[in-house]
Amino acid sequence: MENTTRTPLPMATTGCACCAPTPDTTSAAGQEVAGAAGTPAGASTYRVEGMTCGHCVASVMEEVSALDGVTAVDVDLVANGVTTVTATGPVSSNTVRSAIKEAGYTPTD
Repeated sequence: MENTTRTPLPMATTGCACCAPTPDTTSAAGQEVAGAAGTPAGASTYRVEGMTCGHCVASVMEEVSALDGVTAVDVDLVANGVTTVTATGPVSSNTVRSAIKEAGYTPTD
C-alpha cells in the first residue's frame, strides 16, 4: 500500500448560511433569473449567494421541495459564488423566495 498524503475537505466557512448565518443585505442574491438557459418549461431559477456546502444545498432543497405545486428542485452549487436554485411547478416566485428565507438565506428583489 502506498503512503500518500490526503488533503482534507474544506470545512464550512463562516459565510455558510446553514452552519453560521451571516446575512448580507447589500448583495443582489436571491434574484429570479428570467429565461435562464436550459430551464425547463414551468420552472423559475433564482440566484443565491453564500451557499458553500452540501448541507446548504440540502437545506434549500428541503424547504423548496415541501412547497405545494413544486415538482422538482435543482441546485447548481457554486461554493463562495452565485448558486442557482431552479423550482419547477406552478408556484409563485414569492413563495419560493419565502422558502429560501426559511432555509436561512435572504433573497432580495
